[in-house]
Amino acid sequence: MCRSIKTLRHADLVATDDEIRAAARQFVRKVSGFSKPSSRHEAAFEVAVDEIALASQRLLDSIAGNLAGASRAVTAG
Repeated sequence: MCRSIKTLRHADLVATDDEIRAAARQFVRKVSGFSKPSSRHEAAFEVAVDEIALASQRLLDSIAGNLAGASRAVTAG
C-alpha cells in the first residue's frame, strides 16, 4: 500500500525524527487520500501524523538495542 515510504530501520543506522515524521505524513496521505488536506480536515490530519510518528518512534526505540553499533539520543518531544 505505501511503497513510497522508505524503511526507517537499517542494521547500522537509525532514522531521524524528521525521517520518522515524513514517513508518518506519507502514510496518513495514503490512508486519507489527501496529499494536502483542506483546512476543514487539517487538524485531524496532523493529529494522525503525530500519533503515527509517536508509534513509529516507540517501535524503533524498542528495537534499537538490537541494532549493532547504532546509537540514538532520545529526545523529548
